[in-house]
Amino acid sequence: MPKKIKTKQAVAKRFVITKNRKVMKRKGGQDHFNSRDTGSTTRGKRRDSQIAKSDRKNIRRLMPYN
Repeated sequence: MPKKIKTKQAVAKRFVITKNRKVMKRKGGQDHFNSRDTGSTTRGKRRDSQIAKSDRKNIRRLMPYN
């Protein structure tokens, strides 16, 4: 019987794979010191961003069951 592939939990906590197979991540630097950021930077941090096409294959390989 073939062995199950383990999901890399560090990757699973940072990325999410959408229904249309897009890999999304949260913007960095949201923890503290946000009051000094400009308004456009703060608004930009609210949205998730999409991963570059070249990195998608590696992330999907580390998350086999998503």
